[in-house]
Amino acid sequence: MFRTLVVFLTLFSFSFAQGFFEPYKTTLGEVRGNTALVPDTNAIVVGSSGVVIHHFDETKASIIARVSVTKKEGGFATVRFEPFDLLEQSAFPLPGILPQTGDTVILNYLYNRALIVAPNSIVFNEISGHFTGVQWIHPDLMGAYLASERKPNPEREEFRKMCQIHSAGIIFFALNQKGYVADCQSFKVLKTFNSGRISAYQLPFYTRVEGIESSFWNFGSKAISDYNAHYGALLVQ
Repeated sequence: MFRTLVVFLTLFSFSFAQGFFEPYKTTLGEVRGNTALVPDTNAIVVGSSGVVIHHFDETKASIIARVSVTKKEGGFATVRFEPFDLLEQSAFPLPGILPQTGDTVILNYLYNRALIVAPNSIVFNEISGHFTGVQWIHPDLMGAYLASERKPNPEREEFRKMCQIHSAGIIFFALNQKGYVADCQSFKVLKTFNSGRISAYQLPFYTRVEGIESSFWNFGSKAISDYNAHYGALLVQ
């Protein structure tokens, strides 16, 4: 029942078999408030994210902001500045430096590390085995986190936290007849794949961690009833 997914990925997605996106380095152009322009290229996808690096001298540099691509127009891509907290460390102070023209931008940052939401072990093994260039965060780690939080119906905030904990940049959602690659923070869909029909579901997703129970004092933590509807509603297309 999963043969269609395997055939699709093999025949039509061969170029992505080693991964989804390569890091792309460029420099900030004109800065306008909380946005700036960078030269456009096919490597840049609307909705993707990255970081701004400020060089203090020839040996010292620091990440000072996160960026997300908001549009592509006239040979340029517009990036919006946001606070960077993916690798947040409370022991270190924030840089306190605003992005400026000439700073380095790395887009598709940490896109080689991904969470994976799959309905069962067969689909999980097919996806993780096909995209060998991606470092997949094992769903058991995700399941353990949700069990500790008593959250059997993970929302965007839980996924953002798991991405932060495991330094991941993207999430692969395997839904019925469709696979989606989304940015960890914006949940903007960056790439889609046609797939086969899914007949067997494990909730909230495939993991060997059992007993992800809801919290009786939190009415918003009840278990998922519809896998495809729940995760489809999280995506921004």
